Amino acid sequence: MPRIGVMFDRDIPPEELPGFARALDEAGADDLWVVEDLGWTGGVSAAAIALAATSRLRVGIGIAPAPLRSPALYAMEIANLARVFPGRVVAGLGHGVPDWMRQVGVAPKSPLAMLEETVTAVRQLLRGETVTVDGREVHLDGISLVHPPSVVPPVVTGVVRPRSLELSGRAADGTILVEGLSPAQITESIGHIRRGGAGEDHEVIGFAFLHIDDDAERAARTAREALVTQAGFLGVTPEEVFALVGSASDVPAKVRTLTETGVSTVVLRPFGPDPLGQVRAALAALGR
Repeated sequence: MPRIGVMFDRDIPPEELPGFARALDEAGADDLWVVEDLGWTGGVSAAAIALAATSRLRVGIGIAPAPLRSPALYAMEIANLARVFPGRVVAGLGHGVPDWMRQVGVAPKSPLAMLEETVTAVRQLLRGETVTVDGREVHLDGISLVHPPSVVPPVVTGVVRPRSLELSGRAADGTILVEGLSPAQITESIGHIRRGGAGEDHEVIGFAFLHIDDDAERAARTAREALVTQAGFLGVTPEEVFALVGSASDVPAKVRTLTETGVSTVVLRPFGPDPLGQVRAALAALGR
């Protein structure tokens, strides 16, 4: 059985996060993943809220944009969380949405260099190393953490394209795969990660849409309407977006489909009414 996580959707008001996190803790989820999207919410502060509200959940930041986060500052923030909540933090980084990065004046000349140099520096700092780097995008001169964590948290990337997936395999502890990928696309993505140099300990985190409805026709109609944007992003039809849609009893088989491709952590992203109720139903079906 893989790790089972749940995304706290960016559209849910942040004051609902503590209760949502506690409910997941009690329901048997392994992870809670928070987001950092421009204008919505900060990932580090959201992670801190969720960690403080729970006793055992691992909390992942999925994902902070590297151009917006100085590696020194990000490492300082993550180290704080990791010292207070050892073994319960995952630090996610990505390229950032290009338009958003331009909006705030931090668009890098080389997104690939920015991400790899940031991931590498953050990992070194969290290990307690003194870091000097004069890269294409990142510049640090003898920086170290006074309070590095004793349990070093994993640093993962959320990326999509082949070169970025290879970068993740080369530089990160794990990779987040975007919602909606088909099993064949997941297999292809993992191939790029492995070509980058990832070993068996590289965590593959598959985000997956979830919608529980015993009425198969209504569930399909709801999914078709809800997944149009993601279908456009992936270049497929809404019907081709892989999702855990239907009866709760269908969830274990669909999770198994993901794990058989090599996904080691499945993160459920519920859509539609009553997200917490949907998640509880899915977790119960999974024997949690």
